Amino acid sequence: MNFSFVPGDALRAGGALLVIPLLDGDLGDTASTALTAADKALEGKLRAAATQEGFKGKAEQSLVLNTLGTLAAERVLLLGLGSRGKFTHEVLRQAAGRAAKTAQKLKVQELTFVVPEALAAPEAVRAIAEGLLLGVYKFDRYKTGGPKEEKKAPGLGTVKLVVSGDGKSPELQAAVELGRRVAEATNWARDLVNEPPNVVDPDRLAQAAQEVAKATGIKATIGGRKEIERLKMGMFLGVAQGSAHEPRLIHLAYIPKNPKDAKRAPLALVGKAITFDSGGLSLKPADSMIDMKTDMAGSAAVLGAMRVIGELAPPFPVHAFVGACENMPSGTAYRPGDILTSRLGKTVEITNTDAEGRLVLGDILTWAVEHKPAAIVDLATLTGACVIALGNYIVGAFGDNDGAMEEVLKAAKAAGEEFWRMPVTELQKDALRSEVADMKNAGERWGGAINAALFLKEFVGDTPWVHLDIAGPSTSPKERGYFNKGATGVGLRTLVELVRQRAASPESTESPAESAAPAPKSRAKKGRSARA
Repeated sequence: MNFSFVPGDALRAGGALLVIPLLDGDLGDTASTALTAADKALEGKLRAAATQEGFKGKAEQSLVLNTLGTLAAERVLLLGLGSRGKFTHEVLRQAAGRAAKTAQKLKVQELTFVVPEALAAPEAVRAIAEGLLLGVYKFDRYKTGGPKEEKKAPGLGTVKLVVSGDGKSPELQAAVELGRRVAEATNWARDLVNEPPNVVDPDRLAQAAQEVAKATGIKATIGGRKEIERLKMGMFLGVAQGSAHEPRLIHLAYIPKNPKDAKRAPLALVGKAITFDSGGLSLKPADSMIDMKTDMAGSAAVLGAMRVIGELAPPFPVHAFVGACENMPSGTAYRPGDILTSRLGKTVEITNTDAEGRLVLGDILTWAVEHKPAAIVDLATLTGACVIALGNYIVGAFGDNDGAMEEVLKAAKAAGEEFWRMPVTELQKDALRSEVADMKNAGERWGGAINAALFLKEFVGDTPWVHLDIAGPSTSPKERGYFNKGATGVGLRTLVELVRQRAASPESTESPAESAAPAPKSRAKKGRSARA
C-alpha cells in the first residue's frame, strides 16, 4: 500500500473513494472543511442523505454515497467516530479499518482519507495507516474455487492522506512508515496464528524466527531437544515428550552496535508457543480443541515485535525467548501425578496436563532471568479463567512491580490496546501447594488466572516482570473495525511502544550492574552459558 500526503483541498485529490471521518455532531455547525465542501459540491445531498439514513457520526456508523460524477472521487464515505469526549486514536484506527473493509467490498484501488483537521498530527496519521493496513488483512490462502476475476482483482493499493499544511513534514512521513512497519508485522503474526497446526509446528515457528533475524540483522539461535536437556528444562521436556514433533528452543537477540549501549541490561520478551494444545492426557473436549492452533499467539506477537524492534534499533539490547512444542496425548506423554524438575530446581506435581503453558514458560522465564534483564514481559494465551473475567477484547496484566506494570500499561494505552491490571496475591498461593512436591501446576478452579500468574512468579525472582494473559484478545470472534474473525496479533503494538518509550527514557536503560535484579538460584553450574 502506497501512502502520500495531499495538502489542502480534499475534493481535488481524486481517488475512487473519499473518506471523511466525523465526530458525533460534526454534521452541524462544527462541520469540517472537507464535509462542507463536499456537501456544497453535491448541492446539499450529502447532508440530506446522512439525515435520511440516520447517520450522526456515532461510533461505528458509516454512509457511502455515489457522487455521480460531481466530484473527482467516485464515492464519499462518511465514518462515525463517536463522541468528542471519548475520542482516542484507537477510535480513528478502528474507523480506518472499517474504511479499508468498505474499500475492499467496493473493489476500490485508490482511497483519499481526510485526516481530521484538529488531529493532523503524527499519532493520527500513524493510526490511520495502521488501521487501513490491518483492515485489508485477509487469511484466505487455502480457499479454492470462485470466479477467477475475483482472485486476480487488485486490492487497495494507493492511499492519499489529506492534511493541513504542505504535507512535507518529516514527522508525518516517519509516522506513516512506523505505522506501516507495525501493521505489516502484525499481519505477519496474524498469519502465523491463523495457519493450521499441520503447517505451523515447532520447526515452522523456529523458521519464522530465523526469517525475522535475516530480515533485521539480529541474532537467532535455535536449539533442539538435546539443548533443552542440557539446560535441564524438565518442565519443558515433560510437556513436549508426548508429541512426534521435536521441541524448539528459540532465542532472538538484538544487540546495539554501540559498545556502551550493548552492555546495558536488556529487555526480555517471552512468548508462549504451544503450536497445538490437545490438553494432553487431560484431553480437551472436541469443541474446545478447534482453536488450539492459536495457543502460540504469544510467541507470534513477540517474534512480530522483534521484526519492528530490529528496525527501530533502540539503544539497549532486546532479547526474545520462546519454547515451542505441542501438547499431545500418546504413550510417551506426561501424566497427571508425574513430578517434573524445573531448570530452577523446583519440583512440580502435575495435576492437570492441560495446564502445560505455565510449565514451558517457567523454564523459559528462568532462562531469560539468567540473561540479567532490566525487565521481563511475557505474553501467553494462558487461561480460560482470564477470558471469563475480562472477555474477548481485554488483556489481563499481572505483576507486583508497580514501575514495570505502569510502563507496560502506558505503552498499551499509546498503542490502542486494552489492558486491565489484575491482582497477584499471596492469598491464592495455597491453591498451588503440593503434598509431594514444591508446588502443583494447577490448583482449584476459582482464581485460575491468578493461580497461573503465581506459578510463573516463582520463576522470575526479583526481576521486574509483567505477565500478559492474552487468551481472550488473541483472536476476535467476529469482524470489528480492523479485525477479522480470527487472529489479532494482540500485544505486538504494545511491545513496540514499550521499546520506543524505554528508548526515549535513558534512566530505564542503565547498565546491568546498576539496574538488573539478581537471578533466582539456578541448578546450572556456575559460569555455564544458558544460551542455546
